[in-house]
Amino acid sequence: MNLSQFNRILRQAFLLPVIALLIMAAALYLQMRDANNTVRLIQDTDSRLAQAAQVARLIADEESGLRGYEATGDERFLTDFHHAESSIQPTLDNLSTLSQGDAGQRLNVEDLRNEYQNWHDAFALPIISTVRAGGHANDVNLNLYGKSLMDQVRRDIHAIAYRAEAARASRIALWQTQVHNTIEALIAIALGMGVLIGLFTRSRLHAVSSAYRNSVEILGRRAEEIFQSEQQLRTTLASIGDGVISCDANGLIQMMNPVACDLTGWSQAEAVGRPLEEVFPILNPETGEPLETPVLKIQRTHATIALAPDTALLRRDGSRILIADSGAPIRDQSGDISGFVVVFRDITLERRTQETLLASEKLAVAGRLAATIAHEIHNPLDAVANLLYLLRTGASEEEAREFIDLAESELARVTQISRAMLGLYRESRAPVPVDLKEILEDILVLMEHRFHELNVSPRAELPQSVVVDAFPAELRQVFTNLIANAAEASSPGGVIQVKAHKIEAAPRQPPGATVIITDNGPGISNEILSQLFQPFFTTKGEHGTGLGLWVSRGIITKHGGSIDITSDTNPATHGTIVTVFLAEKPTITAGPSLPTP
Repeated sequence: MNLSQFNRILRQAFLLPVIALLIMAAALYLQMRDANNTVRLIQDTDSRLAQAAQVARLIADEESGLRGYEATGDERFLTDFHHAESSIQPTLDNLSTLSQGDAGQRLNVEDLRNEYQNWHDAFALPIISTVRAGGHANDVNLNLYGKSLMDQVRRDIHAIAYRAEAARASRIALWQTQVHNTIEALIAIALGMGVLIGLFTRSRLHAVSSAYRNSVEILGRRAEEIFQSEQQLRTTLASIGDGVISCDANGLIQMMNPVACDLTGWSQAEAVGRPLEEVFPILNPETGEPLETPVLKIQRTHATIALAPDTALLRRDGSRILIADSGAPIRDQSGDISGFVVVFRDITLERRTQETLLASEKLAVAGRLAATIAHEIHNPLDAVANLLYLLRTGASEEEAREFIDLAESELARVTQISRAMLGLYRESRAPVPVDLKEILEDILVLMEHRFHELNVSPRAELPQSVVVDAFPAELRQVFTNLIANAAEASSPGGVIQVKAHKIEAAPRQPPGATVIITDNGPGISNEILSQLFQPFFTTKGEHGTGLGLWVSRGIITKHGGSIDITSDTNPATHGTIVTVFLAEKPTITAGPSLPTP
């Protein structure tokens, strides 16, 4: 028996008693409805009896008041008469209303109403008028006539009461019969349903027992499969090269794989049941300030998260390692968060490698400029030495002043070149306002000799001031690389253009600046263009490191900007355009930042 058959048996076992109860309830309802109707009729009969008795009392009060007045002539005896007179008609109306379902009773009420009115008009009112006029109302025949009218009224009241009593007795007998029938029907239905349910249950128990045994066997097999799956999962987690920590919905650790134990310094037995922030404390590597734990961030965002690029893990022994981390919520079948998983890895060696690559690229940039620097400094120093020689050999006062001015000009040029060279290595600890115009002008001065060697003419279109927050040394490295690439890509006699201008804020772009470097070289093919930002890819053979553009993109990305290269290989319109966008007020963290290969 499969699960669907088992469920069907359970449904049948549940529905049969429910159906039996519904049948019993329906039968009971029908019987109770009939009994309630009978009780209502009995109550109606009781109401008619009460109203008939009320009519009798009112007529008696009216007659006694009339007799007292007739005997004494005292108006006080008419108080009861008038009170009964005002109430008897509404009471007769109520009695008539209660008799709507009984035609004979309704005729009796109408007869009573007529007989009473006849007595009232033909006897009572004339007696009152006679006494008030000072006459005597003790005439025997007159009083016998009044008595005969009242006797007829009493006979009508007796007929109404008798008919109501008879109806009441018959309805009570009917109600008793209905109660007896209801009890018999309930007993019969209960016995029948009991026997039916017993037989059905007996026939289903064997099937249920068989289904239970099958279910136990299936559950046993599934438990074994789950155990094997769990063992496989544990083996997989143990073999993963990243640290994995799982927590419950309250952020308490449930499991750690061996890599996580090794990186945090906690064993799994010690860590289980502890809060994540105790075993996995993360800090800002620069300030040492605690950072928000992944669990708190996931609880706040209800989404998968990643740590900031610069995050340090404080191990149990007090040492620190740089880590890359991600966290995700674990959801149950209803979509609610039932736990969290954190995956992290040690990137300390990777970060050191990146720093080494960055330093190597910076040295490569400096090396490419070394010959230029030596030549540019040597020439003005030679000029100064010649001018000093001329001063010693007896120059006139006017010539001496001219020689001194020329020497100061050459020394100023040496100072400018050395300051630009030092800018490649002078690094600030925090982002500072940087004038892109000054940086680009210094780089163009440093590369004058290189432009001369390549027979390339630089043209600059720089505004008075374009200021952004940045690390100046890193920007010098980027633009030195890009301008050098443009110069080397240009043909002899070619022209490179360097432009910079401000960018105002737009709906999807913050305010900032754009630097555009254009050359009229042969252009770059699409195949090569798609690989330019890959590390160690170069088209310069042994003269290139393949790191320049890769490092440059990492620096620009770190500054919240972007770098884009477009190229045209058409013989008539060939050339390459490099566009760099830098945000005016980016969120920047100190330290190297390289793109992922």
